[in-house]
Amino acid sequence: MVRKSGSKKTKRQMAPKFWQIKRKGFPFVLSATPGPYAKDRCYPMGILLRDILHLCSNLREAKIIMNSGQIKVDGIVRRDIHFGVGIMDIIEIVTTGEVYRLIPRDLKILVPVKTKENGVKLVKITNKVTIKGNKTQYSFHDGKTLISEDRQMRVGDVCLVKLPNNQIENHIKFEAGCTVLVIQGENAGRIGKIEEIKNGMFSLPKRTVVNFDDRSVELPIDIVMPIGIDSPLLEVFNQ
Repeated sequence: MVRKSGSKKTKRQMAPKFWQIKRKGFPFVLSATPGPYAKDRCYPMGILLRDILHLCSNLREAKIIMNSGQIKVDGIVRRDIHFGVGIMDIIEIVTTGEVYRLIPRDLKILVPVKTKENGVKLVKITNKVTIKGNKTQYSFHDGKTLISEDRQMRVGDVCLVKLPNNQIENHIKFEAGCTVLVIQGENAGRIGKIEEIKNGMFSLPKRTVVNFDDRSVELPIDIVMPIGIDSPLLEVFNQ
């Protein structure tokens, strides 16, 4: 049998800062295997089940839960405790019917989802290429891709898609005046409006000025995500 590449564990002290885990204890924790997200931008499913949702007390129990097909991510059953889940992903517990969306919100990362929103997801366009047949292939932040004849969408825009077939229901342009969510950094979880988009330079990335209720902050565009125009498209942001 071929051995999978990459380490399956990491030092607890070296785990990403946004992981809500105890920093003292056993020296090692799970590491996410290669998948839709970079290791420093996702949670392994085993960590979510044990340390965030508290559905089990150890990884042996987490494996039993995963292997029995009780966990769905974006509508697809996942059985690997190392599988990485990231921003906007939907985690469903089949046996209880509970559904959560992974977003930084009020010191939490998993927010309960109402029934009518558990089948839709916001995805950010990270790449756009023209392919054979004069069609356009869009790549999203969660590793998924979509081939479309619509060439109007741009990198940085966000689509509201229906799961699990990624059918586009709505489109949010990344432009001044739209409502955005900060997904990383010290302002993670805050919602504001874009005042200005500044072009990048040799020493600085493209960035945007986001207005919160109390102040305005200049942030790289990589860590902000449009979630609506005048108000967020999903009710989870208004809870």
